[in-house]
Amino acid sequence: MAGFHARFARHFGRSEPRERALDYLNGLLAPLERKNGWTVAEQVGQLRPDGVQRLLNHSDWDADAVRDDVRDFVVETIGARDGVLIGDDTGFLKKGVKSAGVQRQYTGTAGRTENSQIGTFLAYASGRGRALIDRELYLPTSWTDDRERCRAAGIGDEVPFATKNE
Repeated sequence: MAGFHARFARHFGRSEPRERALDYLNGLLAPLERKNGWTVAEQVGQLRPDGVQRLLNHSDWDADAVRDDVRDFVVETIGARDGVLIGDDTGFLKKGVKSAGVQRQYTGTAGRTENSQIGTFLAYASGRGRALIDRELYLPTSWTDDRERCRAAGIGDEVPFATKNE
């Protein structure tokens, strides 16, 4: 695990987030029935999920660069001629209106129109294994047409509307 972690550790500017990323990775790969902040934190010996949540929500690290390193690792280790890309979207039910991309929209998670965010995901699979290699939050036009709302949610002005397939 340490060798895999070393591939992307440089994207964490401080030692604490680097170490927390290794803990988080170990928790994600553990054979837990459910994986959330609490179960991952407990798996790696933490009493509360605060450290994991701080890593994901507040630490300074380059998520896209980590994603790129993970994708390169996937290609090197399970890349094969029979490999396929698998795209899918998943809805995350939400309350309120401040979470980025949230609006009333159809989500298969609920099987109906609900207040939700939609994440689009890309996986790679071959006879040698499978892995998630990309993700993006779908931003409906109700968000991309309201730049002040986007800025309040930390979404830069350069982020355009794109369909889920784009």
